[in-house]
Amino acid sequence: MPRRPQPSRITVGGVEAVALPATEYEQLLASRRQMGGQSARIRTLSEKLRRTEQLLDDLEGLVVDTEPVRRGFQGAEDGTAAAEDEAAALRRAVAELLRRHRGTSA
Repeated sequence: MPRRPQPSRITVGGVEAVALPATEYEQLLASRRQMGGQSARIRTLSEKLRRTEQLLDDLEGLVVDTEPVRRGFQGAEDGTAAAEDEAAALRRAVAELLRRHRGTSA
């Protein structure tokens, strides 16, 4: 494996410094700009991930059955109507949650 080139060390006014050719200095500046851009993209993705995790947690809270449906002595039709009402309410809640999430992710 080839060794990295070692920069020339100089002393200016009693302070040690590194001397680089102009082309290497320009490459160094370009690398810094690229790293800054990548860092900004990582921050943006991290925030989107955090919001998506929150959305999934909220969705899970909507669909988790915390209280079993008590049908008692209801007939089959009453149970079907109750299940349809429950499903419709869940769909509305999920739709509202998604609308709120889209509003915050813009």
